[in-house]
Amino acid sequence: MSKKPPPPGKLWVPPLDVSLGLTRENDVGFPLSWGVIGAGEISRQFVGSSRQCEGATMVAVFSRSATKAAEFASVNDVENWHDNLEAMLARDDLDIVYVGTPDELHKEHCLLAINAGKHVLCEKILAKTPDEAKEMFAAAKRMNVMLQDGVWTRFFPAVEHARNLIESGVIGDVVMVQADFDRFYTAQAATLAYGSEVKPVSIKVSGRIGGPGGAIIEFDNNRFAVLTFVAFPSEFPEVTEITGTKGRITLEQPAHCPTKLTLRVPIATPSRYMNGNTPSPLHTFEYPLPDSIGLPGAFPNQQGFLYMTQAVHRCLGSDLLECPQFTRTESLHLLELFDSIRTLSSDN
Repeated sequence: MSKKPPPPGKLWVPPLDVSLGLTRENDVGFPLSWGVIGAGEISRQFVGSSRQCEGATMVAVFSRSATKAAEFASVNDVENWHDNLEAMLARDDLDIVYVGTPDELHKEHCLLAINAGKHVLCEKILAKTPDEAKEMFAAAKRMNVMLQDGVWTRFFPAVEHARNLIESGVIGDVVMVQADFDRFYTAQAATLAYGSEVKPVSIKVSGRIGGPGGAIIEFDNNRFAVLTFVAFPSEFPEVTEITGTKGRITLEQPAHCPTKLTLRVPIATPSRYMNGNTPSPLHTFEYPLPDSIGLPGAFPNQQGFLYMTQAVHRCLGSDLLECPQFTRTESLHLLELFDSIRTLSSDN
């Protein structure tokens, strides 16, 4: 039985780790000293956002280029720089590292940090294959450290709210997911809606992964995901629609880092066909980004890195080695789905 929709306006749903009683909200102040592997643009934006977490200290940065490492440390107010990764990982004052290097280096850099006894938050995509990820998670388990897959989308308040609506049955049973952007973000929209236990029964892929192209994924019980991989440059909508038997959730543009959610729960579904052509009432919820973070020239909504960093602090403050917003199980599930799409694409 579905629940009534919440009232329109601003409805802040607690982060999943807090609402489950696994962590305490004030543990954003749990002290962690961060190292950054990689001195590129994504690392700059991570540092600029994440240093606003109460317990975070940016201790060191590594780049193979001493010049780039020193410049990054100076411009981004990082205390130390290294051009030798082993030397940075040997620091006693380092608790956790953010891996912001190119995808093909993630396994190498994560394993070096894990084997040095450091917690790791790795920029997506975590690994090139599910088997690589399994090896990395096994190493983290052996060393009793966190390896958190950095799918930052899952930590945005609007996405936390969407998950809550799905799990609470407000939109009934999910039957369709429609998302456009790139293959990774659209695939995670499907696993957000259906969970990690639902496996695809068929996948059809056409076109190019880099766009234009797409995938139709069928799950059991007549459930589907239609994913569109858009071409750059183009004026694409970048929204995610999660359609259920009782209503619909829209994560508004940019859906991979949304600050707005629209909920439609009509009296009868489908509303226009069973309710005198009356459109479904809209319930809109806004989740503004923190206004204390300035990131010149950033990608869309990169200030939202803060939400993921705060969750990492809360979870480690409660001795949790993964964040429930995106667990190891779902990480592997998504990588398997992603790998299937890649294998079937024309530009494999």
